[in-house]
Amino acid sequence: MEIQKNLIQLGQSFKTKEEAITFCGEQLVSGGYVTPDYVPAMLERNSELSVYMGNFIAIPHGTDAAKKEVLKTGITIVQVPRGVNFGDEEAPKIATVLFGIAGVGSEHLDLIQKISIFCADVDNVVKLADATTADEIADLLNSVEV
Repeated sequence: MEIQKNLIQLGQSFKTKEEAITFCGEQLVSGGYVTPDYVPAMLERNSELSVYMGNFIAIPHGTDAAKKEVLKTGITIVQVPRGVNFGDEEAPKIATVLFGIAGVGSEHLDLIQKISIFCADVDNVVKLADATTADEIADLLNSVEV
C-alpha cells in the first residue's frame, strides 16, 4: 500500500481518544477514502473493542457494518507527540502514533497485520514518533510495504 504524504499529520494534540479518532476519520473523508458516515462507525468500533494495539499505537477503523461507507482503501498516519490516552485514569494506554484505516473487503485486515508487524518493534514506533517530516514517515513505512 502506497503511503499518501497528504494523509500524514505531524505534531497533533488531542484531549480525548474520541477527538483523535474523529480527526483520523475526517482525514479519510477529506482524502476521498470514506463517506462521512464512516466516522461515527470508527467511534462505535472503539467503544466495542479498543483500537489501542500496544507499543504506543492505535489503529482507529470502522465497524463491519460500516464497510459500505468505504470508497477505497486508505490509511492516515497521525503523530501525537504528547500522546492521547486510549485507556482510563487507572490504566492509561497512551498512543503517540495513530493509523486511521479503511479497507475495501478484507483489505483492512491486511493493513492491521502489516502495521502490527512493523510496530511490534518499539524502535520503529519511536522513529515514527520522532519523525519531523511526512517524507520520513512515508519512507519508513514504504520501506516495509505497509
